Amino acid sequence: MTTTKTRKVDAVLAAATNVARSALADSVADSDVGHHLAVVAEADRLATHYFASEQPGYRGWRWAVTVTRAPRQKVVTVNEITLLPGEGALVAPDWIPWRDRVSKHDLRPGDLHPRPVEDPRLVPGFLVGDEALDEATAREQRDVAGEVGLGRELVLSIDGRDAAAERWYAGDAGPDAPIAKAAPARCASCGFLVRMGGALSQAFGVCANAFSPSDGHAVSLDHGCGAHSDVAEDQSREQAGVGARRLLDTMAWDTVVDTDLEVIAR
Repeated sequence: MTTTKTRKVDAVLAAATNVARSALADSVADSDVGHHLAVVAEADRLATHYFASEQPGYRGWRWAVTVTRAPRQKVVTVNEITLLPGEGALVAPDWIPWRDRVSKHDLRPGDLHPRPVEDPRLVPGFLVGDEALDEATAREQRDVAGEVGLGRELVLSIDGRDAAAERWYAGDAGPDAPIAKAAPARCASCGFLVRMGGALSQAFGVCANAFSPSDGHAVSLDHGCGAHSDVAEDQSREQAGVGARRLLDTMAWDTVVDTDLEVIAR
């Protein structure tokens, strides 16, 4: 079991509450400073006095005044004054880089979403993702590939293909989507499936059924939906909720026979 030894506050610095408050009063309005909360040792002959914040909008925050003194000296010097959040203080959420905040749904016509300079999802085109290169070598070979016209300068790396496959398979185009679990058959046997080329063709295809919610999207071969090519028209009519409905014909005459066998036309 590991124990942490609590550092003892220097006696001279601990008694310097008035020095800390005076320095704080020189920097902020006196009405923004509340009562003294605590003094904490930071290092040898270095301590921080905490005061409650009464500044509007900063409830739960603390004024921190760090003080120190030289060895064998009794004169206290103020090192730093700052405002810090305490327990329960309202603070801004952790910063998230814009690259991690922007999603595909945020892009609009004309918006650009640049890739990272060293993107592990891409490699020089002529390698087809089979070899990893350092950035200098990759840049040099991209220039040569572009100059002699060897096709795309960059293509998906193995990591890039694996990431795409995992994302598609776990999403709405995979076998665990609710629509796939209720489907009468899998996409692999559907006539509307367009086969893909390359390594991803072993697990995915593209849906070409205009009546499918997956139309124009990559789907896993074990995905499925109610628009499978094996679903005939008479089958769809027999489904619950799609059965025959009562219709009222207002364009013809109905003949009604009463109990006295009198014919009444209406």
